[in-house]
Amino acid sequence: MNLPNPSKPLKIGTRGSLLALAQAYETRRRLMAAFDLPEEAFEIVVIKTTGDKVLDRPLKEIGGKGLFTREIEDDMLSGKIDIAVHSMKDMPVAQPDGLALTTYLPREDVRDAFVALDGGKLEDLREGAVVGTSSLRRKAQLLNYRPDLQIVEFRGNVQTRLKKLADGVAEATFLAMAGLNRLNMTEVPRTAIEVEAMLPAVAQGCIGIEQRIGDDMASHMLEAIHDTESGQRLAAERAFLAALDGSCETPIGGLATLEGGTLRLRGEILRPDGSEVLSDEGTCAIEDGAAFGTAMAEKLRAQAGEGFFSWLD
Repeated sequence: MNLPNPSKPLKIGTRGSLLALAQAYETRRRLMAAFDLPEEAFEIVVIKTTGDKVLDRPLKEIGGKGLFTREIEDDMLSGKIDIAVHSMKDMPVAQPDGLALTTYLPREDVRDAFVALDGGKLEDLREGAVVGTSSLRRKAQLLNYRPDLQIVEFRGNVQTRLKKLADGVAEATFLAMAGLNRLNMTEVPRTAIEVEAMLPAVAQGCIGIEQRIGDDMASHMLEAIHDTESGQRLAAERAFLAALDGSCETPIGGLATLEGGTLRLRGEILRPDGSEVLSDEGTCAIEDGAAFGTAMAEKLRAQAGEGFFSWLD
């Protein structure tokens, strides 16, 4: 099978933030090592998505998480790029016809990071403090823990959010530990929030790679860098999310871990104001993860009743 070369490189599509580029570079490094190819055999193609362009409105108002992927997927379907690198927590649960998520890289730290420029911790926040976040999950979890806090909209990449903190828009915010680690931002004052206290977003910390169905060269290359454990964990988490009709715009947390030959799944759904949280956890055989995720979602939905989800309408 022919492999990419400097005269016909494999085109890797990505968003243009520093974190998105770091993830694309990691993908390129792994492919270079797996096939002993030079850097020139790959081309990083930056694609600006609607979600990157519109920063002054909540995602829910302008179309949800698909706004971070639609233009990239259109370019892949048209042949402008060959593969696309995504933060998996930004990915809708269904892909367009002709495309598939086939590959996951080894998962990073799944935890949320509490970030305050004074180095304080979440429990140190004064009563009525202002916290910035664009995540409905984080907002709901935080209000459940501390209903006295004020939450303000806080969209943008890592650097934008840190600047907003410096400008006094909020006293603290949350970022993903995975993103800070991938950017080597050791200077950012952060406290990792353990998953028992704040269940992360489904697929948080995982890089996924999307390709055209039937592209044999991409399939061959991506198979060599796929991390099986990450795939097994995400199969359960994304099935849980899909059965709840979830997106990054719904307060849903989920995390699967592997313990020997067993998969453990924890899931929760919240009202956006944090007034109610429903959660469940359990274990199953690893190969049954997707079915188990679906069953857990159906159990929580039945427990909640349709009134719980009225805010989705």
